[in-house]
Amino acid sequence: MNIEHMINEYKVDPESVYQTWFLNSGERLKVFRTIKNGLSNVIKDIDARTFGNDFKGSSLETVVTAIAEQKQIFEGAAHAFFWKPKLRIPDIYENEQNKQAFGRFLKACASGTTEKQIIEEIVKLDRLQIKGLGPAVANILYFLHPTLFPPFNTAIVKGFNIVFKQRMKLGSWPAYLEMRETIVETNRNYRDRTSNDLGMIAGLLFEIGMGRIVLPENATDIIEEEELKRSKNRSKRHKEVMEDVVEGSEHSEMQYHLAKLGKALGYKVWIAQNDHKREWNNVKLGEFSIQELAIGNIANSVRDTVSLIDVIWLDRNENITAAFEVEKSTSIYSGILRLYDLSIAIGNCNLYLIAPDKREREIKAQLLRPSLTGNSNPIAYILFSDLRCDCEAMCKFGSTIAVLDKISKVV
Repeated sequence: MNIEHMINEYKVDPESVYQTWFLNSGERLKVFRTIKNGLSNVIKDIDARTFGNDFKGSSLETVVTAIAEQKQIFEGAAHAFFWKPKLRIPDIYENEQNKQAFGRFLKACASGTTEKQIIEEIVKLDRLQIKGLGPAVANILYFLHPTLFPPFNTAIVKGFNIVFKQRMKLGSWPAYLEMRETIVETNRNYRDRTSNDLGMIAGLLFEIGMGRIVLPENATDIIEEEELKRSKNRSKRHKEVMEDVVEGSEHSEMQYHLAKLGKALGYKVWIAQNDHKREWNNVKLGEFSIQELAIGNIANSVRDTVSLIDVIWLDRNENITAAFEVEKSTSIYSGILRLYDLSIAIGNCNLYLIAPDKREREIKAQLLRPSLTGNSNPIAYILFSDLRCDCEAMCKFGSTIAVLDKISKVV
């Protein structure tokens, strides 16, 4: 099977990461700014020498968790950064020199704009031979420079070796850079069928490495093993896709209730730009929304992020009164950081996470993190069941946003 046929099979498979992740631009693109903001916190913490000596509870955990929760292709992305004290890896927690070097690397990559600049920083980092700090970091680079650096994990390496008949190793920066050259060149050669965003072609290699796309080149050696894996992967992926459908429906339902309640209380409502065409109760969510979100003098990048907040209530003068992020299987961190982004840009307003009942313990734990406590504009949370059950009564008897005090909670 040639590469063109592989790409075609990958693109038409309704359960491929191309369909379930890459084309899901609304959810996928939200996380790019979240990760960039999170990295700025990592850099600040390292510079201030407040980063700590463990992955858990650190600002890096915020970033990598947001990446790992980007569904199938990034599952397990956090493992490489877990502090393994017996092995002393990755050695960026207790070794101050290595920690500072890692901070300088992240700062240079975040501010760099060219391929040459980033590659030079990778080479400098590799020369330091920091134990356990390998090209898993490329998953962070991807979210900084998606057109220049592809993601990197075991399945992608395996898929690469199958397609290009190579024996690249997982933990080597030189191997990653060599792989990257081939991936970029291949992507350029098939540009009319791929994307400028290297996440697309990396997803193809991931699917091949996971055994969802079987090739004649490897069929003789791995057909029995891969068929078993594919069967398991199909079942797992099918379950994930079905869960996404249910979660997507619940997400729209919560936006519907919030929009309906906001209207009933006399507020203007903004629905996330990418959700205007979603429906609940045969009503397009965009019908509740004002057509344009006019915010004061803020950076365009912040404006773009704020326009993706799930629901916003505005007063008659179109000043933002409240913002709501509906969380499903996505990272709680992502929603928290988007809300804080808004708060920093416009000043204090009411901030709410809307989440499934089963995630209440996780929400409490995240909001109690040291980096989030003591904020002058705390985030409250509302459970799906409470909003669903009490929406009609609040619409009927409520008159201001204070009605949410009955069902919202603050840790």
